Amino acid sequence: MVQVEKNFVDNMFSIKGKVAIVTGATGALGGAVAVGYGFQGAKVVITARNEKKLAELAQWMKEQGCDCAYIAGDPANEEDVKNMVKFAVDTYGEVNILAACHGFNSPKSIVDQSVAEWKKIMDADCTSIYILAKYVAQQMIAQGKGGKMVITSSARSKAGMAGYTGYCTAKGGVDLMVQALACDLTAKYGINVNTVNPTVFRSDLTEWMFDPESEVYKNFLKRLPVGRLGEPRDFVGLFTFLASPASDFLTGGNYDATGGYWSC
Repeated sequence: MVQVEKNFVDNMFSIKGKVAIVTGATGALGGAVAVGYGFQGAKVVITARNEKKLAELAQWMKEQGCDCAYIAGDPANEEDVKNMVKFAVDTYGEVNILAACHGFNSPKSIVDQSVAEWKKIMDADCTSIYILAKYVAQQMIAQGKGGKMVITSSARSKAGMAGYTGYCTAKGGVDLMVQALACDLTAKYGINVNTVNPTVFRSDLTEWMFDPESEVYKNFLKRLPVGRLGEPRDFVGLFTFLASPASDFLTGGNYDATGGYWSC
């Protein structure tokens, strides 16, 4: 007979009861993922650098019935990351999911951008992923239950763009890092590692791009078969899928979340 069990199908997308660390939780994407996980019954540790905004988000999530806790910290700071993982374990007993949703960019031509600013982009977008993956992996290995890491990359990891030398380099590095992490962690420890690669989505920084009369908006739509720019909630499903048992066979992947941008 067909080797598909009803119990597996019934629960294949479930993350209920799992403990998830979500970085960049005060941003548009991280906030959507954190709330999405919380609504699905995960125990969510939200983290970002702004403690005031974290406290406000945690209070709101609790009012919506989510089980969550928060800790402020910089994902590019090794000691902060150690504290994040320890806090999650002290609060909920373990870590099952990492959703890395933080990021930084400062678009400039290489002619104008200082080496110091380039390094800041690399630390924020690439080095931070290495640090997070290292300490979350150590915890997951100690638990002996496997786990899921879902890392935010970008459409810009696959194609250059003027003013994006730092950002493209960092995100391209993240895509390759995740492939290497999969080789280190999946077969031996049962830890799946994948990226979500979005293009432009609505946030405080990109709101200006959503003016339907602007040339930027019109030019983007020429490259988007889906016919619109992204909203933060558009990515919750993919972040859930890659954190759930439904994605157990997937690792080392860079998953297109661009509305078809890579197709055109």
